[in-house]
Amino acid sequence: MTTAMQMNTRMLSRLSIPRVVAVLLLGAGTVAAAPLRVVCSTTDLAAITRAIGGDAVEVEAIARGPQDPHYVQARPSTMRLLNRADLLIYNGLQLEIGWLPLLIEGARNPRVAAATGQIDAATAISPLEVPSGAVNRSMGDVHPEGNPHYTLDPRNAARVAALITTRLQELAPADAEAFETGRRTFTDSLEARRAIWEARSAEWRGHQVISYHKQFEYLVNWLGLDVVAYVEDRPGIPPSPRHVSDVVERMRQDGIRLILQSTFTDPKPGERLAERAGGLVVVLPAAVGAIDGTDDYPQLMDAIVGRLDDAFRETTGER
Repeated sequence: MTTAMQMNTRMLSRLSIPRVVAVLLLGAGTVAAAPLRVVCSTTDLAAITRAIGGDAVEVEAIARGPQDPHYVQARPSTMRLLNRADLLIYNGLQLEIGWLPLLIEGARNPRVAAATGQIDAATAISPLEVPSGAVNRSMGDVHPEGNPHYTLDPRNAARVAALITTRLQELAPADAEAFETGRRTFTDSLEARRAIWEARSAEWRGHQVISYHKQFEYLVNWLGLDVVAYVEDRPGIPPSPRHVSDVVERMRQDGIRLILQSTFTDPKPGERLAERAGGLVVVLPAAVGAIDGTDDYPQLMDAIVGRLDDAFRETTGER
């Protein structure tokens, strides 16, 4: 093999299959648009990436919409998916710590194993609830880098979109203008919808609520709600009878009616608490695709704001 052929072989080995096809076609005088293969750890990140990339990307999510993203099985089929990927986008803040490293190792894909083939989407945002001291298992499921459920604030979704756009442009410079157009369309639409959501939720600001898990901190921070207690004794720890009694007393004493709970949470503890305290459980979709009609990010937020609005109206008699 000649030196030139060896150099070409090494160059092609560093490219993904779609890029190899594109290079070969370009060498034959034909311009071919080969979509980037992007794998995202969550459906929220996948939806944002699709909105930006359009036909220039092929996007798959590892965790499903109705699934708890803390607990995903490292399946061989997902390893094969990652094996073919040009880019991995993950939530970060240790949300995927129990399963994503195993998938990356099993995928045997040097592109996504390298830092240049990954995006830690959390680097675009300012995390809430970063512990000030050491974290240990007695504290429950506490994330030492901060609360990882940041995509439930649309302001963070816009920040993540900007980060993803920059990396897509680096990987496929020929599509850079299209990616920027996709980002701008997504964020402009999001800003317009956000104004509607904030106007709709203005009457709730300052209301106290109970939450099952530390999952809605970014959402309530954006909407101005106040989570004063949790159904769980500690994050990820089922409630003890004593803890439930304390929460019931708090709800009765302060007139708190709403209990926030996600679609993938066991409904029984929240329902029992609501029955004892005269409250109402509001089941919120926690991710794109968690319920019917939430196929993209704006639809997810529409559903969340709509369910909260209905619940507040029901508990205040404004229906």
